[in-house]
Amino acid sequence: MSFAPILPFGGLAGWSFLQRTMEMQTRHFDASPQRQRDEAYFRERIGSISTAEGLVDDRRLLRVALGAFGLEGEINNRYFIRKVLEDGTLKDQALSNRLADKQYRAFSAAFGFGDFSVPRTKLSDFADTILTDYRTRQFEQAVGAQHNDLRLSLNAEREIERLAARDMGDEVMWFTVMGNPPLRQVFERAFGLPSAFSGLDLDRQLTEFRDKASRIFGESTVAQFADPEKREKLLRNFLLRSEIQSMAASYSPAAGALQLLQSMAR
Repeated sequence: MSFAPILPFGGLAGWSFLQRTMEMQTRHFDASPQRQRDEAYFRERIGSISTAEGLVDDRRLLRVALGAFGLEGEINNRYFIRKVLEDGTLKDQALSNRLADKQYRAFSAAFGFGDFSVPRTKLSDFADTILTDYRTRQFEQAVGAQHNDLRLSLNAEREIERLAARDMGDEVMWFTVMGNPPLRQVFERAFGLPSAFSGLDLDRQLTEFRDKASRIFGESTVAQFADPEKREKLLRNFLLRSEIQSMAASYSPAAGALQLLQSMAR
């Protein structure tokens, strides 16, 4: 039987517990015999793959490859995934550059089938790089099966740290946040933005994100979240608002009236 993360509760308390026990829990999770077999197969075979077609034709390899980028739900869309990989990322009209979810672009860039004459699968450390991300995302997925807000928090902690350290303009960083659905959800809720916010013009969204960041954290930039304390504050805001939303959703006027009647009858 594979190890399932131990999460006695969700929300802020669950986040604190998960942070304290992360090293132990991931060690046991990674020791799963099935995961060990999948990783060994990937390590053995990926160096022989030279084309996007070769990757999508091997379902076992493709499952690990997609899983490393949180795209495991696309496992049956072989033609679509092949197109994403073969188009690469260097041309403006490449499919991954036209998709709102920028994880497809990261996926295509990582393998390099459409960008280079020799794909990145031939690099000596390629398997290690992909498998590190695969293990991380598999653990997050297992956490999400119990408490999805904790999965979103784990994902955001990793993605924000990476993004904030990249050498790019602030506007590009914010658009990257906006193009990453799980990360965007964390920012929107942490900032208290309404559900209809995503329907606004992109420039208006950018202005709102920057304004909220400035008012809450003192700066309007994404780069500020390279600071672990600011990342932690962002995640705590997200989890606290999630708990409030959950409590509000579980309460209805009818339920409140019933509780009042029951208390009066005692």
